[in-house]
Amino acid sequence: MTARTPAAPRSHTVIDSPVGPITLVAAGAALAGLYLSAQRHAPGPAAFGAREPAGPAGSGPLAEAARQLGEYFAGSRTEFDLELSMAGTAFQQRVWKELQAVGYGETITYGQLADRIGQPTASRAVGLANGRNPVSIIVGCHRVVGADGSLTGYGGGLDRKQYLLALEQRVSGRTRA
Repeated sequence: MTARTPAAPRSHTVIDSPVGPITLVAAGAALAGLYLSAQRHAPGPAAFGAREPAGPAGSGPLAEAARQLGEYFAGSRTEFDLELSMAGTAFQQRVWKELQAVGYGETITYGQLADRIGQPTASRAVGLANGRNPVSIIVGCHRVVGADGSLTGYGGGLDRKQYLLALEQRVSGRTRA
């Protein structure tokens, strides 16, 4: 039998945003989830823990995430500074880490992301890992596009992906290639 560290207690809140309601999930002092309504691959509500009041008032990871997201949507924040707890396979962790290197207002293809993690033939697996990102927006999986630059495969819906990319491009002054 292997000793396991007990999982950090979870809690959640729901905030309003320009892309609809966002459920934020904390595990202890870290943000463990950011889920858009009707998002594919979101865990069931039982995995979210107790509900806390919504909004950036107060302290803790949920309030801080709400505050930083408010700044992001207002166009005054281009990088997030949050402690994250992202549960996933070793491959998913590599993809998510590399996603964090894609800058605000930039895009990358699934193939380019596969190249960056040293697995150039793994673009489909990269796409699957991208879709399982538990903290979308904060870890910018919306910045990954198809080989021809088309918007493909966003668990929160292509309309939301388009909104997020347009916001970042407007604020950064960049255009999508």
